[in-house]
Formats: sequence, C-alpha cells, structure tokens
Amino acid sequence: MTVITKSRIWLSSPHMSGREQLYVDEAFKTNWIAPLGPNVTAFEERLEQHLNDEVFVAALSSGTAAIHLGLELLGVSKGDEVLCQSFTFTASANPITYLGATPVFIDSEPETWNINPELLEKAIRSRLDAGVKPKAIIAVHLYGMPYQVAEIKAISEKYQIPVLEDSAEALGSMYHNSQCGTLGDLAILSFNGNKIITTSGGGALICRSTEQKQRAVHLATQARDNAPHYQHSVIGYNYRLSNVLAGIGRGQMEVLDKRIYARRANHAFYKAQLNEIDELEFLPEPEGVYSNRWLTAILTPSYEIREKIRLALEEENIDSRPLWKPLHLQPVFKDHMSFDNGCSEDLFNRGLCLPSGSDLTQENLYHITQVIKSI
Repeated sequence: MTVITKSRIWLSSPHMSGREQLYVDEAFKTNWIAPLGPNVTAFEERLEQHLNDEVFVAALSSGTAAIHLGLELLGVSKGDEVLCQSFTFTASANPITYLGATPVFIDSEPETWNINPELLEKAIRSRLDAGVKPKAIIAVHLYGMPYQVAEIKAISEKYQIPVLEDSAEALGSMYHNSQCGTLGDLAILSFNGNKIITTSGGGALICRSTEQKQRAVHLATQARDNAPHYQHSVIGYNYRLSNVLAGIGRGQMEVLDKRIYARRANHAFYKAQLNEIDELEFLPEPEGVYSNRWLTAILTPSYEIREKIRLALEEENIDSRPLWKPLHLQPVFKDHMSFDNGCSEDLFNRGLCLPSGSDLTQENLYHITQVIKSI
C-alpha cells in the first residue's frame, strides 16, 4: 500500500485575497449578522457593475436556489416540462423537480460541449407534436465556455420559450463582448467554494427588471407580506445570502480579473506542455468567445487511458475528476425523456478535469504535466 506524504493538489481551491476579512470584520463590528445588510447591497451592486448590461442582481444562498427562483419567475409549475442541458452538474436540473415539473434532457455539440441547437429544436418540435409546449430552456456555459448563444436565442425566440442561462461556472466569460450572465431571459451565478470566486456558499439570480428582482427577493425571504405581523400569501424560501458571506464576495470581486488571468494561464501552461501529445485534445475557444477557463479539461483517446492518468495523478496526491456524467445517464433521471446523440457520453468516458485553481504554483503545474507525460 502506497503512503502518500505530499501535500494534496486540489482541483479548484478557494483563493482568498486578504481583503475579504475587512468586510467580514465590518459585519461583526456593526452587528449585521443577518441575511441582509450593507455587504449584500454592495456585493449586488458590484456584480451589476461587472455585468454592465442594465441587469439587477439578487444575492442568494446558492446557485441552485437561483435556478429554483429563476424557474418560478418564468412560471414553471407542476406538470410543466423544462428542456435542460444533459451535460452538466445535477444542480441544473434538480430545481425543475422541486416545482413538480419534468426535465427533458438535451445532449451536447462537440464545439463547446454545451446544449446542441439541432437537438434542442428537435425536442421542441417533438413535444409540440405531442401537444406539450416546454415552459423553459436551461442552457449551461460548461467549464466557463459559452454555449452557442446566437443559435439558442434564435430557437428561443422562434418558439417563444425563455432561456434560463446557467452561468454558475462562467463569471467573467464573454460571448461577442457580452458578459455571460446577461445572455438569457434570466441567469444565475454560483459562488460555491470551488468557483472562480467564492462566498463559501452562495449564488445570484440575474434579473432584467427591478420588478423581477423584488419578486425574487420576496420569495427568497419567506415571501412575507407587507404587514406588521407575519403574514404569507404565497410559499416562500429561505434563500437570501448572509451579510457575512457577502463580505467575502466583496473582497473576491476586487481580484476577479486576477483570478480569471490565473485560470487562463493555467490552461495555456497545460496546452503548451502537453501539445506534443497528439492523442490529447483541449476544448478550443470559438471565434468571438472568451472563456474564464474555470476548469481545464483534456480529452484522452479512451476510457482506459483516462483512468490511467487519473489514477497516476491520485497516486501523487493530485486531485482530478472525470467530466460531468450526463444527467440522462444518472440513476435518478434514468426514466426521463432525453434527446441524445452520444456526444456527452463520449466526453464523459474520455474526458478529465485537471487542477485549475488560481493558487496553483508553476511547480504544481509542472509536476502535474510530468505525471501525465509519464503515461
């Protein structure tokens, strides 16, 4: 049995700047230890400034909560169907079921690994032929790579089905000079501990009007009516972001550009070091697209080689992870309808995410590439 003594190299660690503590301390000094306060307001304003597209941000407890509220704002309810990208984390689809609706899964295209426009339109036509009009589309910018926005938007407008843009992994990515998070009818962000910036746990719903934001905040704070007593006319949720955690977010936003630069530099290093291995593939940036390269992923020739690399990295105490297992292959969704072409299953079988944190050292990166080259 091998005894590992090296410090672990993680896939995507939180990376503090030092400024976060100032805002957290301020919350303690002023006793704003609550799901509202100056940090929440300032964090939302800073995100709105970054997105720069006349949007309105509601800071929430998670990206999953944001998807849940986003679907509710789009009118999704019991018995509805929502078209959802299959190649993504299960949090993209779980909130559909919270509302009593049903996910219909759409496979990927090989250019960006995201939702396939042709399959999406095929699914819509199929459901319309069956007398069912899907209520919404969830499209994801996987690993920070924008989906084919123009094509998806054209389909959305053609059939009058709104898009909930899942930008959980894509803060700072851009599509033709527009920030990810401003490209759908509604959008979400995640600030989980492994994201490009973090609030430990947190997320945001990006709205198109103040009325949408007000409704989202109302629902996120248990939907309390405007009355001197506790009165509730609709079901609400406990989804608002803590003022303490929002303080972390304020400090993180100050270094967002540096974090994006570091992630993209990691990707460039991997590509330069491993480019000599013809059997390995990297996800390219299409023209007009700018990815934050949240995670760098490689495609290997086969499942067997992927596993050899993964296990060799683990032997060196280096964290890596297969690409997302498609949702239409997950046991929990095995009986759900899907429109698949085998793309995401192939990506899952051959793909591996490499350590991509903004705190990786050149020594870390060199060590990782040497292990891969040894295979």
